Amino acid sequence: MSTQLVTVEVRRWIAVQFKEGHDQNKILAALRASGWDADVAEQAVQAVLGKQGQQPGLKRFEAAQRALPPSGRLPEPDLTAERSECVVEGHTVKVLLTLAQPRIVVFGGLLSDEECDALVARARPRMSRSETVADTSVGSEVNTARTSDGMFFTRGEDACVARIESRIAALLNWPVENGEGLQVLHYRPGAEYQPHYDYFDPGHVATPAILARGGQRVGTLVIYLNTPEAGGATVFPDIQLAVSPVKGNAVFFSYDQPDPGTQTLHGGAQVCAGEKWVATKWLREGEFI
Repeated sequence: MSTQLVTVEVRRWIAVQFKEGHDQNKILAALRASGWDADVAEQAVQAVLGKQGQQPGLKRFEAAQRALPPSGRLPEPDLTAERSECVVEGHTVKVLLTLAQPRIVVFGGLLSDEECDALVARARPRMSRSETVADTSVGSEVNTARTSDGMFFTRGEDACVARIESRIAALLNWPVENGEGLQVLHYRPGAEYQPHYDYFDPGHVATPAILARGGQRVGTLVIYLNTPEAGGATVFPDIQLAVSPVKGNAVFFSYDQPDPGTQTLHGGAQVCAGEKWVATKWLREGEFI
């Protein structure tokens, strides 16, 4: 599997070359001549320009740029030494899997069993049916695609939550204040969350109001608070990856633009036996208010 990362700078270069009159074949040839893997180059060009002879991908890319962090910087763990574990604020976190494109990292032991149990205990009395972004300007609504119960902690709500948020911020090199409050979700047998994207659709009627609270989402961390008896994996259909839910482990992924080209389509597979508890931390480009 190629480890070449198609950054936002590469996508911008592709868009500029196309606007200057270079066709897709010339852009692909230039990328390959610069050492890019042919398949990665093809995916990058199609993500920006769409398939041969089409341009909807370019329009999506241009719309997405308006919601990017100005610096193009994304949350990212320090894995430059290809280390198999990180020590974060005195807590050892294992690195179980890394992918460059899409950017996915699976962590082992991000939370202790005691921390997982504490979050579940605090969340349990406050659960209600989970919602999604609505098709109108009201903001959110109950949707059959998401059959879980959930609740939000406010950021820094208590010592336990604050400690976990501080660890996440240090691990992902992203400010605490740029994170939404932890959301805890509970899935009973048969519950699931169908594949979706976590970024906010630039064309959605509710998006401007959502972005006013901290900008676009640029990263997601899903922490498993228990190990279901069967099922409940986090699935990434575009790359045929399934991450098994193991208590204390977590999966992180980032997206440099609000577009399907990021390959961050993901979902929560159906829980076949037992129950599943997760805590999700969404990271914004700016301070979340």
